[in-house]
Amino acid sequence: MDWIKHMNSAVSYMEENLADEISIEKAAQLAQCSQYHFQRMFSYIVGIPLSEYVRRRRITKAALDLQNGDKVIDVALRYGYESPTAFNRAFQAIHGISPSAAQKSDTSLKAFPPISLQITVKGVQQIDYRIVEKDAFRVVGIRKEVSASEEDFIIVDFSQGEEDSVINFLMCQEYDNLLGLFVGDESGHYYFCGETDAPVPEGMFEVNVPKHTWAVFPGVRGHSDAEILFHRIYTEWLPAADYDLVSDMEMEVHSKTNNAAYEIWLPVEKRK
Repeated sequence: MDWIKHMNSAVSYMEENLADEISIEKAAQLAQCSQYHFQRMFSYIVGIPLSEYVRRRRITKAALDLQNGDKVIDVALRYGYESPTAFNRAFQAIHGISPSAAQKSDTSLKAFPPISLQITVKGVQQIDYRIVEKDAFRVVGIRKEVSASEEDFIIVDFSQGEEDSVINFLMCQEYDNLLGLFVGDESGHYYFCGETDAPVPEGMFEVNVPKHTWAVFPGVRGHSDAEILFHRIYTEWLPAADYDLVSDMEMEVHSKTNNAAYEIWLPVEKRK
């Protein structure tokens, strides 16, 4: 599948540049998705954040170089560590020994091989979804800055007072659902908001969301349930779907009539 091929191209690029600077933008381009979705997908598919995978691969390669007789300072600089102290700390966190100890023969080390994504047979449990064409719309609410690129799931803690202020504001408007909207790339903002044309109250913000095609997945509220749903979207639905993810955006739609129900909305476009 093209989706698998593109992701493996991104992994190959990172593998070839472990001793150089790795551009997440370049890797995302090879994967044919945004930086945000690339890092998010990688975390769900591989089971660890992208930065941790790169760190493990670099430390694995560093151990091989040390055993081949390279100097500690040279290996540290080669894999992006500005000081032997930082390299020593990172090396011990993986291997449990110092870099100098790794140079000795008969030393036990750990190896983290490069990943290769493959198609596996799944689908025993169905994934419910629908494709929605939605015109541009405007939301108003409160926001917090987040850095979600290395997180498995965005968890944003608003105070009860902040949440109440949004709910009270929206109660005065005509709206259907409460929204959790993430907008950004490597970092961005998370909005607890609602769709409305009303003026923006002091202390709140507005976002104009462009027209998109959205893939919509229903779920049951709960952190672990949402993690499972996201994992299945990225590992089961997306590889087999005829759509690609677009835009650095995702949305949670929470029903105001059913506290347990929610939907995940992801912007997509027809795969070319």
